[in-house]
Amino acid sequence: MVDFAVSEEVEAISEAICRFIEQVVVPLEERNAALLSNERTIFDHTGRYVPEVLALRRQVRERSAGEGFYTMFGAAELGGGGLGAEAAVAVQMLLARRYGPGRHLIHHVVIPSPFTNGLSPVLRFLDPRVRERVLPAIASGARTLCFALSEPDAGSDAQAIRTVAVRSGDGWALTGTKQWITNSPYADYAVIFAQVEDAGPDERSGITAFFAETASPGFDVTGVIPLMGHAGGDTGIVVLDGLKVPDANRMGGIGDGLSVAMSGINAGRLGMAATCIGYAEWALARACDYARTRRSFGRPIGEHQAIQTHLADTAMDIYAAKTMLANCAWQVDRGSAARGEVAMVKCFATEMLSRSMDRCIQVHGAMGLTNELRLEAGYRFARIMRIPDGTGEMQRRTVAQELLRDNLVL
Repeated sequence: MVDFAVSEEVEAISEAICRFIEQVVVPLEERNAALLSNERTIFDHTGRYVPEVLALRRQVRERSAGEGFYTMFGAAELGGGGLGAEAAVAVQMLLARRYGPGRHLIHHVVIPSPFTNGLSPVLRFLDPRVRERVLPAIASGARTLCFALSEPDAGSDAQAIRTVAVRSGDGWALTGTKQWITNSPYADYAVIFAQVEDAGPDERSGITAFFAETASPGFDVTGVIPLMGHAGGDTGIVVLDGLKVPDANRMGGIGDGLSVAMSGINAGRLGMAATCIGYAEWALARACDYARTRRSFGRPIGEHQAIQTHLADTAMDIYAAKTMLANCAWQVDRGSAARGEVAMVKCFATEMLSRSMDRCIQVHGAMGLTNELRLEAGYRFARIMRIPDGTGEMQRRTVAQELLRDNLVL
């Protein structure tokens, strides 16, 4: 029997992070409430964060890094705290459960996304000399990353990417278009995946990873893609026009790009699942409170069977997702690739959150549709999360493949 109880160390870390948020981040939000409470002031006419919001986000990143929170889940070889998957998902669930959706200075700022920013696992593939040069600013929160894999015609099918890397002097020139790239409008560095078609006689062709500075000529974010009712956001379109990258900035071998990518994507999927579970718990707590106090037909609505069914179904969904995630993180920390398990957890947790937010809005009736309670923000977040880092359909494909290969023991 596996013990899924949170360790004393993780409890202490969680309490320290929450103290930091309450003492530093929440007062910062309150002092800037007029700016942060309306998307028309958060974003400019192009959909990018206004400079004042970017400055606040950087301030939180750097103060979090100073306390050791921003890097605590990064690999020890990168200078991070080296805490494992079990600790990471426990802390991410706690933050989502306690603070809920729509908090611009908390989620993915105090603790970065597990693979697209901060001390991403993919940075282990950098040449040590490049690492030594760029890691200090990344670890401090002063500089950020983006992960440029997806393209307009290559989302789920990463093998179909058309961005090409051709040899240019002692390096490479990258040309192509990337789309749906999180943090690309603001990133200082980009991990870019491109097809190498003219490999040398002793090299493989194929998708290869490169590390580039976004300020370089040939790297251009041509637009921000607002998602699900937002006025702007993090997601952008990147056009590469002969972007020069030194060979020292190649990450891993030629043709090893998808292996590099997967080393980070699985961490991202677990983090996404943890956030979804925490948000579902946040929403259920509010639905239960409302069901105890809102009255209809002379009694609290929580006494009506229809409302009880919504609450019970949500609780069962959360329990199943938490158990799956805890088991999967336990396997990852013990060296298992857990490919099928990660796919199941990402798929189930994101779909579970959609169901849970829908039910909790229903419990609240008309109040659930208002912006005031933030349930609608959670509902929009839930619908978005079923697509990034692999759609539910792609996760099911992975699960089926692992079953047919006898790699998944249930």
